[in-house]
Amino acid sequence: MIGNGAPLLIAGPCVIEDEDMILRHAETISRIAAEVGMSFVFKASYDKANRTSHSSYRGPGLEEGLRILARVRKELEIPVLTDTHSVPEVKSAAEVVDVIQIPAFLCRQTDLLEAAAKTGRIVNVKKGQFISPDDVGNIIGKIVNAGGKRLMITERGSCFGYNRLIVDFAGLVKMRAHGYPVIFDATHSVQSPGGLGDRSGGEGWLAPYLAWAAAAVGIDGLFIEVHENPSEALSDGPNMIPLNNLKPVLIRFLEIAEIGRRTTEN
Repeated sequence: MIGNGAPLLIAGPCVIEDEDMILRHAETISRIAAEVGMSFVFKASYDKANRTSHSSYRGPGLEEGLRILARVRKELEIPVLTDTHSVPEVKSAAEVVDVIQIPAFLCRQTDLLEAAAKTGRIVNVKKGQFISPDDVGNIIGKIVNAGGKRLMITERGSCFGYNRLIVDFAGLVKMRAHGYPVIFDATHSVQSPGGLGDRSGGEGWLAPYLAWAAAAVGIDGLFIEVHENPSEALSDGPNMIPLNNLKPVLIRFLEIAEIGRRTTEN
């Protein structure tokens, strides 16, 4: 997935809302990724287990969600990624997806990390907003010790007081020094956790700027949540990028990444 000369794109809506919507988004993002020359992995969650409120939409659940993702993978021939939240879920997810993602709140759960590593699938760990870049070494150690050889670490901002996240771009450099791909999550980094009382807020208009900044620093992939109508999204709408804005964001991202690459080589 990584190695075609351009950063990997991981993109899709936050949660599976319905089957047609997921297929529509996957097909559109895949076309855009091909047009700009990026490898692409489609992401969507079958269950958002850490929603702020009990009344928030969580998704269709494990069985139905994996069925939909399997259809994306088979019919559109697109690699897929989804979150897993418990050891029993990992085995089921590994039968369908190409990348198992460990949510940020669970990034230190040893049993979950080891179970994901043992599947042989790529493991993408979202770095918890409560840990430092240096702590990532311990997470990597747990996965490697369990036999995992393919893993990625995703930066998604760090807590800065209540309902606020900031990005330490020096942390991207530190994490890459471990020798494994580092992904930058531009949309969750502009999230305001619990900022709207019963749900999280966010400033999605800032996400492209953080993506471009990360490109200048140097990353291996970009994680972006997109939606055709973020104001109507059932999860994380305020921090998502509108689907029709994705291509120009990626074009500028790649231009900056190429400048950074040439500068580093020289």
